[in-house]
Amino acid sequence: MDIKEPKIEPKEILILEDDLFNPGNVCIVTGSGTGIGRATSIAAAANNLMTVGLDIDEEAGKKTQRIAQEMGGQMRFIKTDLTCDEDIEYAVKEAAKLGTIKFLANIAGIQHIDSVENFPMEKYDLMQRLMLRAPFYLSKLTIPHMKKGSDKIGVIGNMTSVHAHICTVNKPVYNITKFGLRALSQSISAEGGGAIRSFTISTGFVKTPLALNQVSAQAEQRRITPEKVVKDVMMGKSRIREMMSPIEVANLFIFGFSRFARYLIGGDLLFDGGMVLTY
Repeated sequence: MDIKEPKIEPKEILILEDDLFNPGNVCIVTGSGTGIGRATSIAAAANNLMTVGLDIDEEAGKKTQRIAQEMGGQMRFIKTDLTCDEDIEYAVKEAAKLGTIKFLANIAGIQHIDSVENFPMEKYDLMQRLMLRAPFYLSKLTIPHMKKGSDKIGVIGNMTSVHAHICTVNKPVYNITKFGLRALSQSISAEGGGAIRSFTISTGFVKTPLALNQVSAQAEQRRITPEKVVKDVMMGKSRIREMMSPIEVANLFIFGFSRFARYLIGGDLLFDGGMVLTY
C-alpha cells in the first residue's frame, strides 16, 4: 500500500478573483494541522485571505503556517481544543482582531471503527463534540461577525463525506455526524437570507492520515487484508480508482466561498468518483 499525503504545489491551488478574497477578511479553518485542513488553510492564504488555522496539534499547525507563509500567504495558527468551549471562544475572539470574519471551514474530524453494539460511549461523546457540536458553536460565534461587515456576507463550509449520503458498516457515529453537518449547513442557509450561506463537501476517500489510519481497523473488522480494504472497500464503488488529494478538496472550499458559488445555499458538493450515484 502506498497512501501518502502528497506535497502541495502552488500550481495545484485554485486561485480565484473575488473582491472578498483580501487580507482584511478572515477565514477560519479547523483541523489545519494535517490533510484537508492543512490544504484548505494553504489555499485560503494563497487566495489572499487572512487565514486562521485551528488544531490541537501545535507542531503540525505551525508547520502548516510556515508552508502558507513560504507560499506568500498570511496565516496565524491558534492551538485549539475543539472540545473545549473556552478554546473555541478564544480562537474566534483572536481571529476577529485580524479582520472581518467572513469564512469558516469546519474540517476537523476523527474516526473510530466499531459496530453500534460495541461502540464505546466515551468515543461517541468525543466524536459528537468534535465533529458536530464544535462546528455548530463556531458557526454560532462567527455568524454575528459576518453580519457586522458592510455587506453582511459570510460563508460556512462543512466537510462531510459520502457518509453524509450513505452509511457503511462499523462507522455509525461518523455517519451520524456527517448527516448532521448537512442539516447544520441547511439550517444556517435557511436563516441566512442568501447573505449568510453554508454548504457541504462530500468526497470519497482522500489521501490523508485519517484514511490511512483506518485501514488496519477495517481489515480487522472485515477479516480481510489491508490491500483488499483499499481496493474493495475504499475504492470499490468509485469509477476513478484513485483517492483524491487534499488540495483537490481544498479547492472545492475555495470555490464554495467565492462569488462563483453564490447560488450554493445549503447545497452539497458531491465529488466522490461516482461512489454514491453510479452502480
